[in-house]
Amino acid sequence: MSFQDPISDCLTRIRNGLMRGKDQVNIPYSKLKFELVNVLVDEGYLKSCDKSEENNKQIIEVGLKYFNESPVIKELKRVSKPSLRKYSSASDLDSVKGGLGSFIVSTNQGLMTDRDAKAKNVGGEILCEVF
Repeated sequence: MSFQDPISDCLTRIRNGLMRGKDQVNIPYSKLKFELVNVLVDEGYLKSCDKSEENNKQIIEVGLKYFNESPVIKELKRVSKPSLRKYSSASDLDSVKGGLGSFIVSTNQGLMTDRDAKAKNVGGEILCEVF
């Protein structure tokens, strides 16, 4: 099965799993999606991220996180799309919801949050917004 935008598919699987109250969702593996999910785990939005194999295909098992039976992630949306890429320098990165949320930025030093990108003074493509 071919996807036009695998990152949007990854974010949608996470959103759908949270809406249904699932403990875990499976996502087809790629290096970029694995790194994206790892950034979300490091920031405390998701519980865990493991790479495994199912039916001879590599998958990412994502543990979803809840607080008081409510999802930790309230909003998860794609910013830069294949049809319209969004780039930003470190000085132009705005905060999400007054600093309560994060942008995930793809830089030449790997994926990182907007706060890390500002600290390292690197810009890049804004992949998604998390709140």
